[in-house]
Formats: sequence, C-alpha cells, structure tokens
Amino acid sequence: MEVLPCKSRADAVALTAKLIGARLEATPDMVLGLATGRTMEEVYDHLATGGARFDRCTTFNLDEYVGLPPEDPQSYASYMADHLFDRVDIDSARTHLPDGMATDLGQAARDYEARIAAAGGIDLQLLGIGAAGHIGFNEPLSAFRSRTRDKILTPTTRDQNAGMFGGDAARVPKRALTMGVGTILDSRELILLACGAAKAQVIARAVEGPLTSRVSASAIQLHPACKVILDDEAAAALEDIAYYRFVCANEEKWNAYRSHL
Repeated sequence: MEVLPCKSRADAVALTAKLIGARLEATPDMVLGLATGRTMEEVYDHLATGGARFDRCTTFNLDEYVGLPPEDPQSYASYMADHLFDRVDIDSARTHLPDGMATDLGQAARDYEARIAAAGGIDLQLLGIGAAGHIGFNEPLSAFRSRTRDKILTPTTRDQNAGMFGGDAARVPKRALTMGVGTILDSRELILLACGAAKAQVIARAVEGPLTSRVSASAIQLHPACKVILDDEAAAALEDIAYYRFVCANEEKWNAYRSHL
C-alpha cells in the first residue's frame, strides 16, 4: 500500500484524476472500476474537462441501489450519466452497473461477476470509503472473500447518503447490490480517495488498524498495488503520517506529481 497525503482536497482530486488519465492513455482498452459520491464528482469533472479518452474503455460500477430504476435521478446509473458518461466519448454498451431492479438479485449478482470475468477482470478500481468503514456497500462483517451480492445498508450509511435524497434518510433505499470485498481485491490496482475531517478516523482504522470485517476497507492492506490518496484533513489521524510524507518526497516516481503532495 502507498499512502499519498496531499496538500488540499483540490490536490487530492487532481492527483486521482491524473493517475486515472495516465492509465487510460497508456492502456486505452483498460477495464476501469468506478465509484460514486461527492468527491468522485470532482474527479469525473477533471477527467471530462481534461479531455480523457474513454472510447475504448470498459467500466464497471461498484454498486447500485435495489429498487431504483436506472432513470431515477437518485440511481447510480443516473449519477454516472450526469457526471461522466454523457460528458465523455464512452460507448454506452461498455458501461456496466449492477441491476438493482432484477427480480432475482442473486442471479443478477452472479451475472455481474460473469460480465467482469468476461471483460478480463478490472485493471483499476476507484474507491471511496464510507462512514461505516465500507468500500462499495460492503457493510460491517462483510467477508473479505465476498463476491457481488445484495446487502442491507446500515443506518450510518443511509444517513450519510441522505443528501442525495433531499436530506431524508428514510428515502434512501434499504438495500443495494454491491461488488464484494473479494471482487474488489481481484482488481489489479486500487485507488482509494478520501477527503475531509469526517473521514480521518475511519481512514486511520482502514490503513493502520487491524484487518477486520467490521471495517471492510481494512482489506485494502492485503492488496499489492493499492494507493490511498488523502487531503490533509482525511490524513490527520494517521500515526505514521511523517513517514508517508517522507516517502512521497523521496520516491522518484512521484516527481511528476510532486506539486500535489
């Protein structure tokens, strides 16, 4: 794992977008795993306005609410269309989200895993982290070997996502289809982006705490090619922050990105 503490939220977002853009330029036909959330909106804006090419790229989103049709403004399908897909040159046939409207959610989950496998697996998976310590919607006690499945959402998660539902947590769906922790760990590379003071404690638990299914994000410690990109507030509770900054200042591979670190 590499922890990349940035000078500000703007720098953390810009660095994430630059790394994704560099991967797309080097491998135009890559398979890219995508995430949602307020911070990701800024990443996608950077990619769209920066001219990143998506015409040969295939994408898979982490999750989708159960019971929301794709045309619902609060669905993640609508989110992705608004913030990225309708703004870049991607082929809609190459974009994939779990089917939260399926009558058989178990089969829909298995079909999603099959589509990922048929695409050759995910090259780079973008991640956020929830207040409950989750990646995707892998709520507490999600097994590290779990695959795509439907999960009931914690009150903490529903409260966190209430902003997209008029501030009313009761309107947030109670379930979602999500990639499993094991599905995420199968990706060849991970980038986890977190910003803001509200994420500081859960980032510390995920990055420096023990491996535990109570914090599914702690599973990223097992991945051999994981980057954790943080603004100064999200990095504030890390005990070894001085070391992480020393590494960023001295590793030659970060020379091109030094202005953000």
